[in-house]
Amino acid sequence: MDKCCAKALVTGKVQGVWYRGATRERALRAGITGHAINLPDGRVEVLMCGEREAVKRLAEWLWEGPENARVTHVEFEVIDTHEPDDFRTG
Repeated sequence: MDKCCAKALVTGKVQGVWYRGATRERALRAGITGHAINLPDGRVEVLMCGEREAVKRLAEWLWEGPENARVTHVEFEVIDTHEPDDFRTG
């Protein structure tokens, strides 16, 4: 199985619209670990670790987000990190 970790910084109307919770639900269904956390500047940071295709699908969904989100930009970086055991929000 080809695994990877990627970090995304999501810009737009992504706080207060259930973006982190929806991301966590999708990640858990796909077997992805990591986190979705609010940043002080209004963005959301998403760490995604798992099977490469599953990470790619979640990364593509980040551009949509849940119904009330309005994503304007997503910046991605493939990173080398210790894979977390779960997916958390903060």
